[in-house]
Amino acid sequence: MSSVLARLKAELGAQLPATCLLDTPAAQVVYASDNSRQTGEPDLVVLAREHADVVAVARACHRFGVPLTARGRGTNTTGACIAAQGGVVLSLERMQRILAIRPADRVAVVEPGVLNGVLQQALAAHGCFWPADPTSAPYSTVGGNLACNAGGPRTLKYGSARDNLLALAAVDGRGRSFRCGAAVSKNSTGYDLARLIAGSEGTLAIITEASLRLAPLPEARRGLRAVYADSASAAAAVASIMAQPVLPSLLEFMDDRALDLVRARGVALPAHAGGLLLLEADGPAASLDAAVEALRLAAAVPGLLDWQQAEDAAQLEALWAARKALSPALRSIAPDKINEDVVVPVSRIPDLLHRVRDLARSAAIDAVCFGHAGNGNLHVNLLFDRADPAQAAAAARCLEGVFDAVLELGGTLSGEHGIGLAKRDYMHRAVDPVALALMRELKAVFDPAGILNPGKLLP
Repeated sequence: MSSVLARLKAELGAQLPATCLLDTPAAQVVYASDNSRQTGEPDLVVLAREHADVVAVARACHRFGVPLTARGRGTNTTGACIAAQGGVVLSLERMQRILAIRPADRVAVVEPGVLNGVLQQALAAHGCFWPADPTSAPYSTVGGNLACNAGGPRTLKYGSARDNLLALAAVDGRGRSFRCGAAVSKNSTGYDLARLIAGSEGTLAIITEASLRLAPLPEARRGLRAVYADSASAAAAVASIMAQPVLPSLLEFMDDRALDLVRARGVALPAHAGGLLLLEADGPAASLDAAVEALRLAAAVPGLLDWQQAEDAAQLEALWAARKALSPALRSIAPDKINEDVVVPVSRIPDLLHRVRDLARSAAIDAVCFGHAGNGNLHVNLLFDRADPAQAAAAARCLEGVFDAVLELGGTLSGEHGIGLAKRDYMHRAVDPVALALMRELKAVFDPAGILNPGKLLP
């Protein structure tokens, strides 16, 4: 350990218990990676217990000029929470208190290390939920969800993590504590710093407390499945559904290649199925039949082969079988994949699917598309073997082509995973140059020494 890091550790050792400071090789390996498969080994891991610990670490890192990367449970897929430049990893996983649940105000106040799934269980007892529902909810933290502005299937109706954030307590790159926002449903008081920090991937400030906007649990839900002759018909149905007044609580899409994969794993689908939509309607039980009928009529575009409605939990499970079988199927056909969460206007989904298919064919690799079609947010999976240099190079070229197509279609690079390391070098193509310069200037205001999660998000 360098002399600077030795002095930093000595200073932190005088303020924090020894059990909060980890610098063993085992700890460095454990905190060196996230779900992106990228690695960055820290020189020191600090396990924060409370807000004051975060302040102490940020002040010391600012004074010594040591990189500081905050993280929750490491579920991020873009390398956003690895120590790309070494230094200190600040784990917030021990800060897992639910400080308050106030159903009358539709507010919950939590520390950043609370698991999304644990929070949802606690809220259900009060008839509420927090709308951010990423696939990783059982093992991802609220702080991490906010840091990358996580979404999930129900973002369509209820919004993303940022949309359901009211106020924050945080620590900036100098180690200064501040609060922003207010736990109220309307607020026109100054700049909205809370929403700025949400999605900033720990590059502006470290969240130590969040006041979350809650939604009441719907009285009733109805699961629906529409199967189409091809992906283009399913994509056209998405546009038709989103153009009418009844908004489904989720609207998921699977392309023809995805259906081939799940069919091979024994999932029953109509013959010649080439595209699939999974929908959910929720709300008052008395109005649900009318909502389902409106969705059925909107989904009945040319190419519809089958329409099913779940009447009970067992039928709902059967409808979702194809989606649940997809991730294991993807892992079985290629050793590596690039999974990007791009977004285009809903009306341009057919164009994106066509472009992706052409790019994959030219690169001689497999491509599978699925995701949150109601938001235009598709997961484009490029499947290849990283050990084969030719395939790895072809996949990289294909990815560049996908991003080019997305931007040409009026879309953007990420709908819910964030930028991290994986997509930072494409930011200059996705963001206006003046806007990008303003982002850099904001970064310098919050973090003048540039210690907070360096090398992430901004190219």
